[in-house]
Amino acid sequence: MTTATATAAPAGLQTGAPRRGLASKIVDRVGSGVVQVLMVLLGVFWLVPTIGLFVVSLRTVDVNNAEGWWTVFTKPAELTIKNYSDLLASGFTSSFWNTVAITVPTTILVIGIAAMAAYAFAWMEFKGRDSLFLVVVGLLIVPIQIALIPIAAMYGGMGIFGSIPGVVLFHTAFGLPFAIFLLRNFFVGIPASLLEAARMDGAPEWKIFVSVVFPLGKPAIASLGIFQFLWVWNDMLIALVFANPENQPMTKALQSQMRQFGSNIDILSSGAFLSLIIPLILFFAFQRYFVQGMMAGSVK
Repeated sequence: MTTATATAAPAGLQTGAPRRGLASKIVDRVGSGVVQVLMVLLGVFWLVPTIGLFVVSLRTVDVNNAEGWWTVFTKPAELTIKNYSDLLASGFTSSFWNTVAITVPTTILVIGIAAMAAYAFAWMEFKGRDSLFLVVVGLLIVPIQIALIPIAAMYGGMGIFGSIPGVVLFHTAFGLPFAIFLLRNFFVGIPASLLEAARMDGAPEWKIFVSVVFPLGKPAIASLGIFQFLWVWNDMLIALVFANPENQPMTKALQSQMRQFGSNIDILSSGAFLSLIIPLILFFAFQRYFVQGMMAGSVK
C-alpha cells in the first residue's frame, strides 16, 4: 500500500503561478489592440507641439500673427518655404557647418579615446588602475560651469579662445569621463575566454582591442556616439563662452536671432527644424545599435 505524503509549503513562500500585476490584468481585459491604439494616440498627442512648430515655420509672419497654426488644415495654400530660404540666405549655412565642424571631431575623439581607456581599465593590469578609474568616475560630478573661467583664461594664453578647436577640446575633455565609465562597464562583460584565446595566438593588445573588443562593443559605442553627438549638437553654453561670432554654431546663431528680433518666430521655428535634420538621420540610421546598447547588460 502506497501512501502519499503531502508536504506543506514553508511559510512565506508562494506556490503556483506568480501573481499578476494590475497592468497585466487591464491589458488582458481590454485587449492588446486597444492598448496599441492608446499608445498611438499618446504619441500623436506628444507630437502636437512639434507639428505646430513645423506648421509655423512654413507660414509667413502675418499669417502666424493672425491665425492659429491649426487653420492650416483648412487653408493649406498658406504654406510656403520662404522662411527657410530667407534663413539660408542670412548666413545660417555657415553656422550649420560650424556645428558640424565642432560636433563630428568631438564625437570621434571622445569615442576613440574613451574606447581605448575603457579597454585598459577593463582588461589590462597596471599599477593604480582602480584608483585612477575612481578618479575618472569622480570627474562625472564636476560641473562644467566651474571650469569656464579658468579654461577661458588658459585658452587666451594659448591663443585658441573663440576658435573651433578650443570648443572641440572643451567638449572632448568633459565628455570623456562618462564615455570611459559607460564603455568600461560594457567591456567587462565581454567573455574573458575570447581575449585569452587571442593572447594565446600571440595577438598584441592593440590587435585584441581592434579585432575583438571594438567589434563586440559596437552597440555601446553606437549608443555613446548618439548621446555625445546630440549633447554637442544642441549645446549653447559652451558656444556662448568659447565661440566667436564667425565660429558660432546653430544654437548661438538662433539665440542671436532671438535677441535681435524678439518675436521672430518664423526664423526661429525654421532654424529649429533645420537643426533637427541631422540628429534625426543619425538616430534612425543607428537605431538598431542604440536599442542594443540600451539593453546591454540588462539580460544575461
